[in-house]
Amino acid sequence: MDKQRLITSSTQSSLWHDEHERLQFAELVNVFYAREIPALAKKADNEQISRALLSLPYYVERAARHIVQGCVPLELDSHNGSWLCAQKAQPKWHADVCEHYFSRHASVGLVVPIVISGDGLTRIVIDTIDQVRDNTVHCNQYQWFDCSGRSHDYDSTMMLKPSKALLSAACCGHQWRFTKAISPRILSLREMLLASMINWENVRTIKKRPY
Repeated sequence: MDKQRLITSSTQSSLWHDEHERLQFAELVNVFYAREIPALAKKADNEQISRALLSLPYYVERAARHIVQGCVPLELDSHNGSWLCAQKAQPKWHADVCEHYFSRHASVGLVVPIVISGDGLTRIVIDTIDQVRDNTVHCNQYQWFDCSGRSHDYDSTMMLKPSKALLSAACCGHQWRFTKAISPRILSLREMLLASMINWENVRTIKKRPY
């Protein structure tokens, strides 16, 4: 009898876990559509809007699935489609630290934190390295940096040496105004998906099987 109760309890626990994941997935899909469609509506190019709408279901469902089933060590707020963690002090850029790291360890596919500052506002974002050559690094969205982390294309934009704390802050949308913490920003669908591509066990290496 006790054995039967144990089996039933285990089965119920498994079913609850599956149902919990299913509900999180549904909440994320709804949130992402609610975010992405108004953003697309602001685009002036009708052909671009049409292409984006055709691919949107694939990317929304892919992001939601990978977020729910991934191994991101952050609290997930599925109602708002965001990651949560305690906000710390504004990050600082150290050219010598970045130079020492990126000149030796920059590699294609690595997810890196990037700090963007302007008009008293500082925010931290994530991007992926897609080219490494001639002591420079190219990121998918923020383009070229030298190995010290200084951007070739944007003023007050710096690439930082990856750390769990910095990547966590970027995934949670942390930002500061005149060094004081303010409410986190909402991440794009792309950024939410990038969080699942981080090798959280060792953030300075590439995940073997990225989502």
